[in-house]
Amino acid sequence: MLKRKLFIYAAVAMLVCITQSCSYRLDTNSIPLSLKTINIGFFENNAPMVVANLSQQFTESLKDRVRSQTRLSIVRGEADAMMTGNIIGYSIAPVSVQAPTTNSAPPIASASRLTITVSVKFSTNTSNKEDKKIDFDQQFSEYTDFNGDIGNKEQALIAIINRKLIDDIFNRAFNNW
Repeated sequence: MLKRKLFIYAAVAMLVCITQSCSYRLDTNSIPLSLKTINIGFFENNAPMVVANLSQQFTESLKDRVRSQTRLSIVRGEADAMMTGNIIGYSIAPVSVQAPTTNSAPPIASASRLTITVSVKFSTNTSNKEDKKIDFDQQFSEYTDFNGDIGNKEQALIAIINRKLIDDIFNRAFNNW
């Protein structure tokens, strides 16, 4: 009987933990109250390998995240905080190689990795020294692996990496992670 009660208590405790973690939402309490507006600049693609719509997709996704998960208003021009930067890396590299089918054929990449790197500067425009503690100038890099040719997968892979990058940047700027 005691074992059964312990099991029930453990099961209830695990259920509570699981439901609490699933409903957890990032809190933006680390944003100083003095910050009410943010100017998010266009993230130009300065990577050696350029994808036409990457800058637009990244910039708009970052704005959407800030708009939906903070109390900050996105403005152009003068703002309480500025987020600027550019895309500095876009590369595709093999991560595993398959043996050639003939002796004269070169090895073939059986899996490849798409990596995107973004340089971000976040600064507050206040005289409050506490607000300045959240300022940073940092590079963020994320990747995803894929099989075969990138061709028709490229846009989906970019979307996956953009989400990861925006999570990293958002957490660094607004959650002190």
